[in-house]
Amino acid sequence: MIEVRELFPGITLRCCRDPRFKQGCLSLQMVRLMTGEEAAMNALLPTVLLRGSRLHPDLRSITRRLDELYGASVGAQVRRVGDYQTTGFYCGFMDDRFAMPGDRVMEPMAAFLKELLLDPLLEDGVFSPDYVAGEKKNLISTIQAERNDKQIYAMSRLLKSMCREDSFGLPRLGEVSQVEAITPQSLHAHWQKILKTSPINLFYVGSQETDRVAQLLRGMFRDMERDCRSLPPQSPFKPCPGGDQAETMDVAQGKLCMGFTTPITNRDSQFAAMQVFNVIYGSGMTSKLFMNVREKRSLCYSIGSGYYSTKGIVTVSAGIDFDKEEETRQEILRQLEICKQGEISNQELEAAKQALYSSLRATNDSPGAIESYYSTAVLSGLGMDPEAYLAAVAAVTREQVVAAAQSVTLHSTYFLKGESL
Repeated sequence: MIEVRELFPGITLRCCRDPRFKQGCLSLQMVRLMTGEEAAMNALLPTVLLRGSRLHPDLRSITRRLDELYGASVGAQVRRVGDYQTTGFYCGFMDDRFAMPGDRVMEPMAAFLKELLLDPLLEDGVFSPDYVAGEKKNLISTIQAERNDKQIYAMSRLLKSMCREDSFGLPRLGEVSQVEAITPQSLHAHWQKILKTSPINLFYVGSQETDRVAQLLRGMFRDMERDCRSLPPQSPFKPCPGGDQAETMDVAQGKLCMGFTTPITNRDSQFAAMQVFNVIYGSGMTSKLFMNVREKRSLCYSIGSGYYSTKGIVTVSAGIDFDKEEETRQEILRQLEICKQGEISNQELEAAKQALYSSLRATNDSPGAIESYYSTAVLSGLGMDPEAYLAAVAAVTREQVVAAAQSVTLHSTYFLKGESL
């Protein structure tokens, strides 16, 4: 059960008291609207903050402090959920029950998190130029690595085309050119701005009572000057003209990506039915796309579908030979039409539900999984805990799956092909 406390206006703590684990976790997320102007700075900021604080000015001293806290860990956490981007930290640490007699871990861990967030190492009143330059280089390498993964690159190009009227098409980590433009001065000013104006979400998993955690974390923000700006609710896909795009690159295998839209989002009553449809259609090794497009007709090397439930977008991605584009495209559409006509067996329906059951049950397997599910659910607008979600999936009928399939419409395609064509 999740308990909620508003520590201060715009600062919310959610606690999951669960004594099953030896480790607890605490996450802190500053929530922003996803924008091209901020995306790269939000991605860079926590990594720079993790390079050093005033009291622990380098990685060696930070590592030493974490070792003193029974090998605790702190990492940057940057999420993109629908219209929102978050920037912050995820902390993992030993639960106080397993520390040596008289020792505490939660309290000094929270104090260290406060130090990293609010008391960073500064040079001439701004972030360390060396730290900013080093983390810019790391972030650029991460962005370029995603471009080098052609499946990820192709999907990002499809979403950029589909969502050109929507921030969902923006890359989660920003563009290389935006990272290059960041200075220690601009990043420091951004840090000051978002600390003051952002909604802040805290999430704790562990054995501590909620009131004690709330009391402990209130001290983290008590002296902060705040002018929190509320964010608009998540919005569905913003309609814009679709189309077909192709790009030539030095690749050995073609990447075909197809984007579909549906009015069903995770805020709708038919959300569970849409999830079941997605598994039947293309998510997993028992899906229609895998069994027919790959196994039966051998049109692709890999294939799968995804459902971006916050927006109401369904995607299909396939690795294919360059000359199989049209045939593969038509078979993907044919399998969708088969779903729309109701050709879904009891075995397919049950296999899809079992796959979702397994995924949902796994959300309770670790503090990190619990934090990820609930933090993302809050941001996306999903109003179901895993148990309610399981019940909703169990209640889905074939007729509801067919209705969900019938709501899906092709919007855009993108094909990455080799230079020989």
